[in-house]
Amino acid sequence: MNTDPVYVISVASELAGVHPQTLRIYEKKGLISPGRTPGGSRRYSEVDLARLRVIQTLTESGINLEGVRRILELETTIEKLSDQLAATRGELTQILDEAHLRRLALPDIVRPALWELIQAVPEND
Repeated sequence: MNTDPVYVISVASELAGVHPQTLRIYEKKGLISPGRTPGGSRRYSEVDLARLRVIQTLTESGINLEGVRRILELETTIEKLSDQLAATRGELTQILDEAHLRRLALPDIVRPALWELIQAVPEND
């Protein structure tokens, strides 16, 4: 999805199906953060428009703007943690693979614990 901020507020509001003032409110509440031109005009990207669609879906289901902000914040946190978890899982697997390739003898008590840890971590969906 394109992250280049190209749409002026009037076009973004039309594409998102909301009033331009609504976009300003969303920005003030920290729900979106459009790019800015050197002159200070707002510019929205495809990513911003996708986020606006999510905001609309949440608000239409009865969630207030503070709830929407919190949900978006939590989704960002979950995404970051999932990435970190995948990286850690990969590192653990690599360590065990290297230990196996080098025929390093992990203590019998450590090897099953490491494998159990790796298997307990859910895969990213």
